Amino acid sequence: MKRSLALLSVLVLLVAAGCGGGKKSSANTTTEATGGSKLKIGLVTDIGGLNDRGFNHLSYLGLLRAQHELGVDQRVYQAKSTQEYVPNLSTFARQGYDLTIGVGFTEATAVDTAATNFPKSKFAIVDVDQTEEQHKPANLLGLLFKEQETGYLVGYLAGLEEKRKPGKDVIGSVGGQKQPPVDRFIAGYQAGAKAADPGITTLNNYSEDFSDLAKCKQIALNQIGQGAGVIFQVAGGCGLGALDAAKEKGVWGIGVDADQSFLGPYILTSAVKRVDTAVFDAIKLVVDGKFKGGNVVFGLKDNGVAIGKISPKVPKSEVAKVMQIRADIIAGKIKNIPTEVK
Repeated sequence: MKRSLALLSVLVLLVAAGCGGGKKSSANTTTEATGGSKLKIGLVTDIGGLNDRGFNHLSYLGLLRAQHELGVDQRVYQAKSTQEYVPNLSTFARQGYDLTIGVGFTEATAVDTAATNFPKSKFAIVDVDQTEEQHKPANLLGLLFKEQETGYLVGYLAGLEEKRKPGKDVIGSVGGQKQPPVDRFIAGYQAGAKAADPGITTLNNYSEDFSDLAKCKQIALNQIGQGAGVIFQVAGGCGLGALDAAKEKGVWGIGVDADQSFLGPYILTSAVKRVDTAVFDAIKLVVDGKFKGGNVVFGLKDNGVAIGKISPKVPKSEVAKVMQIRADIIAGKIKNIPTEVK
């Protein structure tokens, strides 16, 4: 087991090193590994691509883990436009892949179309509720998360940080689009902040983009101009621009999906979403012959979401309060965390 974990760590480091920049790959570019396995798994990224340092990257890590631990073959298609989602998903099904995985809510309609057109193929989709798809395909598994729980934790910490500083208490968030998984993060963030600091002001805007760093940076700069001392990015690759604005203006930044503390000491913490675990678990269901359509939901209780590394600059008393809130959510003492941004 130790040897397996060590090898997996090497894979993770190699992928992280390769996803730090460069031009985005076209839809026809693939990453592939074959080794004679009977099961073939296809992954279709959204337009953020594997270099988003978050959502798609984590999906790929889950795929690599399945390749290493479960012996599957894998291939990835990266889309550069939303029009390429259906062709990419359909290609895997047409080629007889045992499972095709879509990454993200923007692929919801596309995966519904592909799964309906290829009813004998298996599909999974991150962040999409199978029961809310138009055709509710029986061969589709939705991989969902309680983003509001980790959002609440990072928001609570943000509220504590603003409360102990002099002046008006303001925090901001930048969403990629107003869609359920994004809003669950933000709604939880706002609720947590208000629980820690009832008088706090929460700002929120959407970039309508998950790739253009400049759009998110400008929104964050505007929020900082209105007094925001913390910026939470929920916009994938675009959100890196929001964090850059936080760095530039000397305020706290909060990462999303992956633990983005590696970006620098200005990162307060991250709202971690274990997309890699969800992707691996979906593949394992196929390997074990237990795959069926429907939904699987991941929360704090089962380690499907988490709070990332907290800056060492944060007082230990605040960290202790956040950990207590975490325990209270898991124990069911904190319920009905908002999931919609109004």
